[in-house]
Amino acid sequence: MKDSIRKAHLASVTDRFVRGQMDRRSFLRAAGILGLGAGALGMGLGRRPFYGISQASAQEQELKPSAEITKWLSDVGKPFAGTTLRLATESTPPSNAIATQLKQYFEEATGIKVEIEVLPLEQVLQKLTLDVASSLGTYDLYYIDQSWAASFSQDVFDPREQLKNADLAMPNYNIDDFLKPLVDGIAMYEDRMVGVPYDIPIFIMQYRKDVWDELKLPPPATLDDLLKASAAITDAKGPNMYGTSGQMKSGHYSLECDWTAWLWGHGGSIFGPDGKFTGNDEAGLAAMAYWDKLKKTMPPGVDGWTWDGEGQSVGQGVAASMLSWGEFFPFFDDPKASKVSGLMEAMVPPKPAATLRTVEQTGFGEIPGVGHQGGSSLAVSKYSKSPDAAWIFMQWATSADTQALITVLGGGTGPTRTSVYDDPRVLANARVGAGTTRHLPVVRDTIANYMGSEPDLPAWAELSSDMIPVALGKYFAGQSGSAKESLDALKTQVDDLVAKG
Repeated sequence: MKDSIRKAHLASVTDRFVRGQMDRRSFLRAAGILGLGAGALGMGLGRRPFYGISQASAQEQELKPSAEITKWLSDVGKPFAGTTLRLATESTPPSNAIATQLKQYFEEATGIKVEIEVLPLEQVLQKLTLDVASSLGTYDLYYIDQSWAASFSQDVFDPREQLKNADLAMPNYNIDDFLKPLVDGIAMYEDRMVGVPYDIPIFIMQYRKDVWDELKLPPPATLDDLLKASAAITDAKGPNMYGTSGQMKSGHYSLECDWTAWLWGHGGSIFGPDGKFTGNDEAGLAAMAYWDKLKKTMPPGVDGWTWDGEGQSVGQGVAASMLSWGEFFPFFDDPKASKVSGLMEAMVPPKPAATLRTVEQTGFGEIPGVGHQGGSSLAVSKYSKSPDAAWIFMQWATSADTQALITVLGGGTGPTRTSVYDDPRVLANARVGAGTTRHLPVVRDTIANYMGSEPDLPAWAELSSDMIPVALGKYFAGQSGSAKESLDALKTQVDDLVAKG
């Protein structure tokens, strides 16, 4: 199939899905066949694990772009004054902070207007696919989920090539400052760099230190520590408080995310090197046995929760811990939004119960690691009518200075640049309160050493957002027999689908 025809089909099915003219399963299957790694659409069908900008602490500081950056913007942006740039993006900490608090500085310095549409992820994909298929250049910048990189790698400029234009290059932009695991895991497809890493939601351990101290429990440094502590807390404080929580809604992508953390953490993998499903092997069954025990320490409503319910259960004091998205941590520290401000502690994910498999021991590029990750890149569209102005904006939006402002103003997600973690403005906000950054050293350590990534194959859209979470949901509902029976049946389904290509 010619690439232009594939893009037209992809735009059509995405548009039909968003308009409600195609059911979810049919869309996921069609998108996978057309080469879109749409695993993250499971997130788009819900909402990013982020409640909004927590800025109370940040407002106490003088937070503006540096004078040096502003002068560069003023100088380089003059020829493009009067231009309007457009970006469609998911509601993420970087995009929210730029749209609501920072873009005014860019616009005032350059005279370039920036229109940012903050949309559910499936609508972002709709805009992107229609724009690419038509080559109209309605959008100058593309927000690219990591699972879309392959599909749109030829539709954006490689930032390494853009940097060669010295007239437009931001001084000290330093592309090597982006964390290498994120560049490799989010922004690269084959030899092309598909934008630069823009945000990184990732699993970290978050727990109530006051409860752990009261019951004299060791910090949950291992999966066994987490299980024993969760059981002890539930025994001591249930039914008012449970030991841990989860995002275990049947049929939702969030359940697949939880599964991978426990699976990888018990030395298992979704696929073997032969491309066959291995989630039902000895390691996979050990993970399910552990999960069964851990679920007994979770609040009764966990079967109906995605990340929203999980975060709320901890924020409202119903659960004492969760292994989940680090974006929640600043929300927990906000006394206006949660009941646990100052009580939470962040740790790297618990140590696995067995040796992790290597990439060579898995299939489709799967990278085992308890720190399950998501993420996105920002790129300039090849169809943009103002690519140079868009490149200026992209450099500013992803520069170390702007990332530091986003981190403090927006809270939540971890910076994608190494230097930002040590920026004095970021470090100054590492204190209890709304928009805290005190969890970020843990986020950086997790990215560098404990990050796990899902496989990359066309069928992954349907597998991750439908087939696997549906099968797991039936198991926990008691509708599919034992763990072995359930996973054996899932293996048959998965292998059949993958074999169809």
